[in-house]
Amino acid sequence: MTAPDEPDTPATERSSVVVVGAGPAGLALGGVLRAAGVDCVVLECETRDFIEHRPRAGVIEEWAVRALHRRGLVTTLLTGAERHTACTFRFEGEQHRFDYQKVTGSHHFVYPQPLLVTDLVRAYADVRGGDIRFGVRDVQLHDLDSDRPAVSYTCPGTGRRRRIHCAYVAGCDGARGVSRAALPEGRFRVARHDYGIGWLALLAETPPSADTVLFGVHPDGFAGQMPRSPELTRFYLQCPPGDDPENWPDDRIWAQLRSRLAADGAAPLSEGPIIEKRVLDMHDYVVEPMAAGRLYLAGDAAHLVAPIAAKGLNLALYDAFLLADALTARLTGADPDGAALAGYSQVCLRRVWDYQEFSQWLSEVYHGAATGDPFRTGTSLARLRRLFTSPLAAAAFAEQYLGTADHY
Repeated sequence: MTAPDEPDTPATERSSVVVVGAGPAGLALGGVLRAAGVDCVVLECETRDFIEHRPRAGVIEEWAVRALHRRGLVTTLLTGAERHTACTFRFEGEQHRFDYQKVTGSHHFVYPQPLLVTDLVRAYADVRGGDIRFGVRDVQLHDLDSDRPAVSYTCPGTGRRRRIHCAYVAGCDGARGVSRAALPEGRFRVARHDYGIGWLALLAETPPSADTVLFGVHPDGFAGQMPRSPELTRFYLQCPPGDDPENWPDDRIWAQLRSRLAADGAAPLSEGPIIEKRVLDMHDYVVEPMAAGRLYLAGDAAHLVAPIAAKGLNLALYDAFLLADALTARLTGADPDGAALAGYSQVCLRRVWDYQEFSQWLSEVYHGAATGDPFRTGTSLARLRRLFTSPLAAAAFAEQYLGTADHY
């Protein structure tokens, strides 16, 4: 029910859940709630066109793809995504193919995140008629410790304030969003880690040079090649944190990629126009707990894993499914005591810390040889060699690299 607008009073509405943020976490959460018959409103400060074209990574773990399809949130992912079964490490002038499907029987998918977001918006808004409001401004959260929280915002069309009273608020609006800022002081902590390195993230109009992801471990710094499509390839180059992309003209970029990804018997690197160039500073954070009163955080609002291990999108989807199921059970009466909601943060954080630990371990593999420290160089290369000489080490790495979530 919507109250009439008044000059000085926000128009009020009611909904069971307000989801703040229309990234993968917020859209997946809204889609599951909508399919279960739970009314919700998704608020997003950007336009639909913007979120459907925002450049992001696209490595999706196999369990997440299964869950997305089973819940009817995507239609083209299995046919449009690339299935990856192996990766290749290049170090000390040689290349070593790591076939993780042979080790585990599992694989993962590469599907650009803008395409996934487009699928999720379509499933929520176009197919299921979900309420999603783009371009909202000045979002504020109210009375989170009460049993009647609310979210207010300025309507982009009218310029008027609107207020939605709800039972629960899901904060899915990222590291700098209002949800994380609304957490009460003294009732949570933020654990942070800075790797002290940067990655120059590049997108080039060129086909991949290999049929797998390439990881180059080199004294001059890490380099990576990640296929995105038959015509587009993502590259990464280790660089100083805070570096200016203008310090990297195309000639320098291709020279460094050729050097850092060089290996005996390797095909020449495919080159083409570079259409995107930005620097990512490698850092992590974890918010504990991921809930306060009637506010529950998901995705980057709760944790950030540096893209070293390509885990951020998968953690966001894990949070979203877990939170959606817990909210559905509570609001439909299947879990009248809210036990699943009470345990949401603890269950999520176990997986978050597992992925953070793996990211740290993999960072030392990728970057240790570029520190100039002979000891760290030696241990980095020892870890790499062990992957190709020890079946137990290979199995442990493959399990963490692919991720598992059997209950999904």
